Amino acid sequence: MGPQPREGYPNPTIVEIDAGLLNAVGLPNPGVVEYEHEVKRAHAAGAVIIGSVYGKDAEEYAAVAAKMSTYGVAAIELNLSCPHAKGLGTEIAQDEAAVRDFTRTVKDVVDVPVFPKLSPNVQDIASFAVAAEKGGADGIVAVNTLKAMAITPELKMPSLANKFGGLSGPALRPIGVRAVYDICEKVHVPVIGVGGVGSGRDALEYIMAGASAVQVGTAILSRGIGVFNEITKEMALLLEDAGFRSVPEAVGVAHA
Repeated sequence: MGPQPREGYPNPTIVEIDAGLLNAVGLPNPGVVEYEHEVKRAHAAGAVIIGSVYGKDAEEYAAVAAKMSTYGVAAIELNLSCPHAKGLGTEIAQDEAAVRDFTRTVKDVVDVPVFPKLSPNVQDIASFAVAAEKGGADGIVAVNTLKAMAITPELKMPSLANKFGGLSGPALRPIGVRAVYDICEKVHVPVIGVGGVGSGRDALEYIMAGASAVQVGTAILSRGIGVFNEITKEMALLLEDAGFRSVPEAVGVAHA
């Protein structure tokens, strides 16, 4: 969510590829003021909500986050790393000082946990996680989509209207798992793993790399909302087979 409603980019904004999904939707959203109604509906259904915010500068991030925090969200994710919305994320995630300062500016105005979402489009993502931790981050989200592109040969042109977008889905998972592993070697706050989670085995890769939780996105497109139940059931069986009694026992075991 941003400070004002945003339409995003014209179609086509999503392209399915054999390795996952490319998207350049352009951060379409109704704006943080209208978002209050969505939060109320989700709360009425018993949901726990982590709101995600973006802006053009640290002050705008803070203003959106402060407004959102009054809606009863459990935490706020800072989208510092969108790879296709110029001036609204991608440049921030490539500057350690900016990651630290944006995080600190938001932390100063909210009393809920703040989770910066980092980019895989950098040489050493762990250094950016350290910067976020120095800024007061309560957790790290890794990773956002990977900057990528597809071309339609029949049309002799890029498949997305924006030309390039963000790669998500199975192809991103090894990159995300490596990023989480590297980050957990350097920071002392929880990490949420993201990228290509579509099964219990996928989720456990992230957890054993050090993640305390995972996000699921692209898998919903092909598998539907039931994918969450499928993932948790498979995780339970795999954990039992491996001799673990709970998810926390498995967090970070690959580092041993």
